[in-house]
Amino acid sequence: MEMKQVQSPEELFQAQAHLYSYTYHSIGSMCLKSALHLGIPDIIHNHGQPITLDELVLALQIDPNKSLYVYRLMRFLVHSGFFVTTKIDGGKEAEEEIMGYDLTQKYGV
Repeated sequence: MEMKQVQSPEELFQAQAHLYSYTYHSIGSMCLKSALHLGIPDIIHNHGQPITLDELVLALQIDPNKSLYVYRLMRFLVHSGFFVTTKIDGGKEAEEEIMGYDLTQKYGV
């Protein structure tokens, strides 16, 4: 069997792009499955308004030290269009605005 020894940079790039495409598609599916398994859409819907990361971690009953993982999951799902981030007013005493997660219009009830 004869193997092709020399590949052009364009062929290598196309092969790498093909592999990355499949890798990221599987990551998206796993993240969505995890969010559904944890019940994140239901928690946000039942909350009745955008939910902060701290409130979400509390509702999920996850160790607060692992909130970074929930943040990463939510960031990916926001980027994928399943959730949106919304600025929440912290009240008169709070000077900074807090980000909250909400369902998108096309997926929300």
